[in-house]
Amino acid sequence: MPSKRIIAFVMAGGQGSRLQPLTSVRSKPSVPFGARYRIVDFVLSNLVNSKIQTIYLLVQYKSQSLIEHVRKAWTISPLLQEQFVTVVPPQMIADRWFQGTADAVYQNIALIKDHRPDLVVVFGADHIYRMDISQMVDFHEANAADVTIAALPVPLKDARGFGVIAAGADGRIEAFEEKPANPSPMPSDPASAYASMGNYVFDAGVLVEALEQAQKLGETDFGGHVLPRLLRTHKLFAYDFSTNVIPGINDYETRVYWRDVGNIDAYFDAHKDVLGAQPTFDMFNPAWPIYSSGYQGPVAKVLGGQLRNSLLGAATVIHEGARITNSIIRRETVIEEDVELDECIIMDYVRIGRGARLKRVIVDRHNIIEPGDVIGFDAEADAKRFTVTEGGVTVVRGGQAGYFARANDLPGRVSYAV
Repeated sequence: MPSKRIIAFVMAGGQGSRLQPLTSVRSKPSVPFGARYRIVDFVLSNLVNSKIQTIYLLVQYKSQSLIEHVRKAWTISPLLQEQFVTVVPPQMIADRWFQGTADAVYQNIALIKDHRPDLVVVFGADHIYRMDISQMVDFHEANAADVTIAALPVPLKDARGFGVIAAGADGRIEAFEEKPANPSPMPSDPASAYASMGNYVFDAGVLVEALEQAQKLGETDFGGHVLPRLLRTHKLFAYDFSTNVIPGINDYETRVYWRDVGNIDAYFDAHKDVLGAQPTFDMFNPAWPIYSSGYQGPVAKVLGGQLRNSLLGAATVIHEGARITNSIIRRETVIEEDVELDECIIMDYVRIGRGARLKRVIVDRHNIIEPGDVIGFDAEADAKRFTVTEGGVTVVRGGQAGYFARANDLPGRVSYAV
């Protein structure tokens, strides 16, 4: 990557309504993923690993959980002025919240003018993936592009649900197609189309001018307004995400991995990709690490039981007789005697009572599952108490009544964090 001054804006204000009830008290980027991460950690890790370390995280919807996570996990260097992750709420220009992606950046246009970068990258915070963004920047520079948009090749039959990019053989964008009935195929693969990933590299001058014009025209969104207008006057290119090469990827992994975890079933299925001896997406990659909080509690403790193809977070306690299969247990969770968990995601600070049986269940944070409770075996009965998805996943929302009054009195549990 050329020695360019680059700043990043990360769109982290998403409501994530289709992830309810996991987003009832937090924004979508703040939703936990895997045994120790949040969704936002993936885009931030990609930026930092790509040596882009001047990062502004634009927040809006129920942002406190995300703010606290960034404060604890994402202090890059207090000594280097150009290396930071800073949370930026709406600036309330004209007394309004962020109205769209372009408006969010426009409300912070002063940051661009203050830094005077050569390039500005604008990325979303809603997906699970690895990406070397410096390779996209190299492509942008090699083509003397004004804007470059990351594009994911998808089968034509699936492209109807995406914003599609029609591009020439050199990647020069010719048209945008919003959820088209007949998507334009990729020049190199007639069976696939380019789906926009919502990740952009802008020439800084072009971006500032486009945002100021958008403000005058009442435009608020990059995909719906600004980029189609720029296409008439500027050079826009599609960067083929499938060409991105990440060091340290194993042969058994899906080399081009990108998952939209926009609803509960997709979120649940993505967790399967990190399990197994040869996972589709291996979270362990020292050459391209995914960073998160530096938790200071103890390691997991297994006192007995049977564990198969599962991940345990720090300070988890597994008691005698527990049987855990194909599950992910996050930190400071207690699994009591004779509990059965099959294909479950148990989030932080949860206690599963003796003899409880759970199958295809997500238990959100700060919960107590009563001894002997059975969840995930009768969808009709579960729907009266919890959320049950079309795919048959049961979700126990966070903060079950009585947790905070009882948790500290329960034996075998000492909390190291809130």
